[in-house]
Amino acid sequence: MEEEKKIPAHVAIILDGNGRWAKAKGMPRNYGHMQGAKAVEDILVVARDMGIKYLTVYAFSTENWSRPEAEVSALMTILRNYLKTSIKKSMKNNVRCRVIGERQALSEDIQKAIQELEEATAENTGLTFTIAINYGSRDEIRRAVKKIAQKVKDGEVDPEEITEDMIGANLDTNFLPDPDLMIRTCNEQRISNFLLWQCAYTEFYYTPVAWPDFDKTQLELAVESYGMRNRKFGGLKN
Repeated sequence: MEEEKKIPAHVAIILDGNGRWAKAKGMPRNYGHMQGAKAVEDILVVARDMGIKYLTVYAFSTENWSRPEAEVSALMTILRNYLKTSIKKSMKNNVRCRVIGERQALSEDIQKAIQELEEATAENTGLTFTIAINYGSRDEIRRAVKKIAQKVKDGEVDPEEITEDMIGANLDTNFLPDPDLMIRTCNEQRISNFLLWQCAYTEFYYTPVAWPDFDKTQLELAVESYGMRNRKFGGLKN
């Protein structure tokens, strides 16, 4: 009897290699980012069909602002276009969309588009798709600490009452379970300030495949690796 596959409930992905993929093809970096956005749409459907309940992608980090101005501008244009088309696709696929990160640094039209996307898909009951935009985990933790510190200052919380659960409740990801599996493409083996608190017990999977080439087969390989380790060790979170 074939053993049932172990499917991670929450998969997080660091989308790496768009620029290098484009350069290898003699194309500008922005072309790689455009193809990377299409790959996100494809993997979202694949993840849903596999039974993954939560998918979180690292789209734009707080450090990405240091990239050349033209590249940042192009990334923001791709993001605008993606947000515009996401409502119709998300409603069709019963996907609930959320965005994490510091929004105040984003332009007003992008902030508005994010709000509209979240509100439109709030009642959807399928896969929860979370996009990290202007996100940095250290900044997220800093903001959470400030919230709790203010509550202490206002007399709402005693310092002795501060728990891990309280910190988690003040993070951007308070609506999500911790990731079971973290995937990073293009053979980079670092976490790059992504979900530092949340990944305490997460399994990491690295692949040499650049993000625009990451498809159904690649996701299946990552999930199979996760399942094999869980079968071998009887669960990783211990």
